[in-house]
Amino acid sequence: MRARTPIALFTGFAAAALVAVPAPPAQAAPARAARDWTQIAARTPEGGFRIGNPAAPVKLVEYLSLTCPHCAAFAHEGSAPLLRQYVRPGRVSVEYRNYVLNGYDLAAAFLSHCAAPRAYFEMSHELLATQSVWMGRMQALTSAQRSELRGLAPLQAMQRIVAMLGLEAVAARHGIIPARQRTCLADQAALDRIGTMHQAAEALGVHGTPTFFINGQMVQVNTWAGIEPLLRGR
Repeated sequence: MRARTPIALFTGFAAAALVAVPAPPAQAAPARAARDWTQIAARTPEGGFRIGNPAAPVKLVEYLSLTCPHCAAFAHEGSAPLLRQYVRPGRVSVEYRNYVLNGYDLAAAFLSHCAAPRAYFEMSHELLATQSVWMGRMQALTSAQRSELRGLAPLQAMQRIVAMLGLEAVAARHGIIPARQRTCLADQAALDRIGTMHQAAEALGVHGTPTFFINGQMVQVNTWAGIEPLLRGR
């Protein structure tokens, strides 16, 4: 048998080594980050604002008043876990529809509707959290100031109330610059839409706040302790 040359031996060893060395493990595709649905918000045809996955299997609608202490309590107790546990992963979408109870509530709601959809929720939560502050200014209005408001046309009254209650600064913190405020608060059609939403709510049987609907059905609870099990069980 002819002796193998060193080159032939090297070639043979190299070939054997290539066969023997296991292939590197396949690299798993990087995990796709879960979408944060709390960053998605939009106006709705009904006149409200929705945050979350528009195709969420559970759709929660809240009729709220910015002057309602029970609405403020629900926001304090429930908004953070609702957004974190249910809206963020896309399981639940939440829609706010303003159901105004008085002229001051109307002015605050009207101004909040000037915000971009995502900012609307942030502004509404601030107004609910600071309810006692700006409503305190309302309660401190003099008889002369109240008489002044009664003598104004609706749009003028809204503009004056916003100024009296110091709501311009709240709006500015949520991206509604002064020029935008002036334009928005002069929009009669926008004001009328809030009234139309109120009438539509009453047709659905809403007569107080907060009132909740889950997938189109009114529920008979209005606290986070009552609402949360209904969301968890779906």
